[in-house]
Amino acid sequence: QLQLVESGGGLVQPGGSLQLSCAASGWPLQYYAVGWFRQAPGKEREGAGCVSGVDDNTFYEDSVKGRVTISRDNANNTFYLEMNNLKPEDTAVYYCAAEFYRCSGYVSAAGRGGMDYWGKGTLVTVSS
Repeated sequence: QLQLVESGGGLVQPGGSLQLSCAASGWPLQYYAVGWFRQAPGKEREGAGCVSGVDDNTFYEDSVKGRVTISRDNANNTFYLEMNNLKPEDTAVYYCAAEFYRCSGYVSAAGRGGMDYWGKGTLVTVSS
């Protein structure tokens, strides 16, 4: 069973940037599509994007496109979310997730979920 643990959350000033990490254990990450989601207070969970485990085919949601990069380091079983030009509305709990092989579940769920393995989340607060 794949297990995921996020790190890197905290307080960030508006206009700043962040990098979140997701460490995977249990199985080699190279076989999994990896994704990032967030849930702001009082709002539904939304996806940031997904990267396939097969061909690195990448999907980014329009809400964050241009500000977000998802990358992976299969050798260290870790993947990352980098986000820049942060805004107060980016304040949320950020979750990493994975599913076997491709981003099929992510795409089918229209970026609302659909993945099989989840971390517990890390809080990002954007405030001055």
